[in-house]
Amino acid sequence: MMNLCTEQPAVTRRQLLLLLLLLTSSPLCSRVSASARARSNGGGGSSSRRVVRHLPGFDGPLPFELETGYVEVDHIAGVRLFYYFIRSERRPAADDDPLLLWLTGGPGCSAFSGLVYEVGPLTFDLHGRQGGELPRLLYKPESWTKRANVIFLDSPVGTGFSYAADDGGAGFRIGDTVAVRHILVFLRKWLQELHPDLLSNPLYIAGDSYSGLIVPAVALGIATSSPEPHQPSLNLKGYLLGNPVTDHNFDTPSKIPFAHRMGLISDELYKAYKKSCSIRDNTQQQSVQCNNTLDAIDEARIISTYFVLQFSDAH
Repeated sequence: MMNLCTEQPAVTRRQLLLLLLLLTSSPLCSRVSASARARSNGGGGSSSRRVVRHLPGFDGPLPFELETGYVEVDHIAGVRLFYYFIRSERRPAADDDPLLLWLTGGPGCSAFSGLVYEVGPLTFDLHGRQGGELPRLLYKPESWTKRANVIFLDSPVGTGFSYAADDGGAGFRIGDTVAVRHILVFLRKWLQELHPDLLSNPLYIAGDSYSGLIVPAVALGIATSSPEPHQPSLNLKGYLLGNPVTDHNFDTPSKIPFAHRMGLISDELYKAYKKSCSIRDNTQQQSVQCNNTLDAIDEARIISTYFVLQFSDAH
């Protein structure tokens, strides 16, 4: 599955890192100077935000409303999740414009990659940059923010600018279950403390890649939990997944029957695969015959793994 923080072209990754460094005076690594970051955000307040009207590399004021900020999701460990929020660009805004929480995969890829590489209103000018110039940002009109309010969340803690103020590192020792709990706390506090005006808007949880394991759990947590008396109810309407991780025992083997049905590998190769490989051959117990068949299939498959309507870069 695609991991956007490691599988972008090298020059593009450098552009992303440089721009992220310029977006804030804080270090990019969440584990460095975490205490200093907590002090700079008010010494541990629950939530903070700021409006961003200009970005380095973008010519002129931004043509959309961008807000960035932090929400504390664990006061004991001082875990604060960073977010980018872009309001729906529809004017006038409508009460039925969805609120969409976007979770990038990884785990550990910055939500900024979702903003500039996937569903957000910015993209890099990949052809106009020269030498050591600052990477240029361009407005992308086909953004989902044309009709939706989108939160891009740096999750789990340690991703992007999200951090834990506990310099001992306890706040960073988490797994998927804790990450889901943090996201649920984030959503309720973000809506209650920062944007109660969006409480009635239809809510969707969305993401890609590794978020295929996180998004359904977040949606389930919203649908099955009862908020505390002081907490708002969330108007959940559904969830969306693109190229999701689901189960490694099925994800990779399922690509081969798909390729056969699409006419991308021959009947002979597919029969050889069915004869020599089992669904559990996605592990180290593959036979020599199965390995040979999989190698032949890889040689025959000329489409992009992530977009079946275009050819792979290797061909």
